[in-house]
Amino acid sequence: MNELYQSQRAMRAMRNIAMQRGIIAVLDVGTSKVACLILRFDRPSDLGSAETLGSLAGQSSFRVIGASTTRSRGIRFGEIESMAETERTIRTALQAAQKMASVRVDHVIACFSGAAPRSYGVFGEAQIENEVVHAQDIGRVLAECDLPDFGENRAVLHAQPVNFTLDGRPWMPDPRGHSGDKLSADLHILTVHDRAIRNLNHCITKCDVELAGIASSSYVAAQSALVEDEQELGAACIDIGGGTTGVSIFFKKHLIFADSIRLGGDHVTGDISMGLQIPMAAAERIKTLYGGAMATGIDDREMIETQGNSGDWEHDRRKVSRSELIGIIRPRMEEILEDARDRLDAAGFDNLSGQQIVLTGGASQIPGLDGLAARILGQHVRLGRPIRVQGLPQAATGPAFAGVVGLALNAANPQDEWWDFEVPQPTIVGRPLRRAVRWFRDNW
Repeated sequence: MNELYQSQRAMRAMRNIAMQRGIIAVLDVGTSKVACLILRFDRPSDLGSAETLGSLAGQSSFRVIGASTTRSRGIRFGEIESMAETERTIRTALQAAQKMASVRVDHVIACFSGAAPRSYGVFGEAQIENEVVHAQDIGRVLAECDLPDFGENRAVLHAQPVNFTLDGRPWMPDPRGHSGDKLSADLHILTVHDRAIRNLNHCITKCDVELAGIASSSYVAAQSALVEDEQELGAACIDIGGGTTGVSIFFKKHLIFADSIRLGGDHVTGDISMGLQIPMAAAERIKTLYGGAMATGIDDREMIETQGNSGDWEHDRRKVSRSELIGIIRPRMEEILEDARDRLDAAGFDNLSGQQIVLTGGASQIPGLDGLAARILGQHVRLGRPIRVQGLPQAATGPAFAGVVGLALNAANPQDEWWDFEVPQPTIVGRPLRRAVRWFRDNW
């Protein structure tokens, strides 16, 4: 844990250096595409010391000066399978964005999906030494959190204080300077397979840039797709990507649960390819142009030409009805949404005061998906697009870019994490803890 703590602090220091220089790149490494944005900050950020709460540090306004998207290679289920192919893909995206921006970047913040994320909610408390809360007291409280046994080959990706309570007064965003006797903290921890972080770091450093931060795609996609009231009252974001579907829950503007499903839009394309016996490229085109999740009477009369390339003219020029296509797409989308519902139920999402569900990601653009999701999830469902940021190209404003836009927002205004404080060596215990939202319900 101490090694991870130091490496995360080192990455945060590099991020601060890049912010002070005014140029940084953000990279969303997905299964179907790699998206890169280069950000220029309009003014230096008053980043403060490592003991400054990230959410209260000086915020920076920025504009996008470079953007690129390239097809992913060597990535499956959100994880790197071929190091060489992934390195070439990342290098291509970085070079194209730098060429557009006419600058060179030295630091990159990246996000990824997959790697079997797991959420934990932990609690710690300590007595205040001098009657007034100082940064050292916050560090001691975080050190008192009983950490579960994460298991072998697991790494902490996020460790965020989501609530401070001082002498029974909860929901204090920054308790420093307040008088009191006992301070407690609720901490949300998200772990992933450590190999995913090591492999991504290796590929990025081989591209002659330094990794200045790393995040979960589920986390950053929700930051850009959920509006402020949804993050405050409680909402879930279902980010349907190419190879994985991320599920995240926000409450009081903090991530309190995240998980991943090893299904996505590429599986829908595969179903179409097998069902219609056409190549994957043709199946992707048909899905994009004619796909849908809810059939109507008119769909029986709308015919689609498959346009295969097998060499058999009659086979390649077959026509299928749109209702037949929807009949292939809908079962897979139902499976994805049902798995997402199971994750939300296990987390105790029904116990939150706000129960808005937002769909984002490239595969969320299938027509009729919001209606199908409302039937399966039984909640208020809307389609989410990323928040507009200055300089963002029109082509990058769709739901497929929620992750990279959210990463840009997070780079400009990061939430405070465990490693932003001087924390004594924590105590690790061997008992598993309750999942995040259930723990919220029991404590508050």
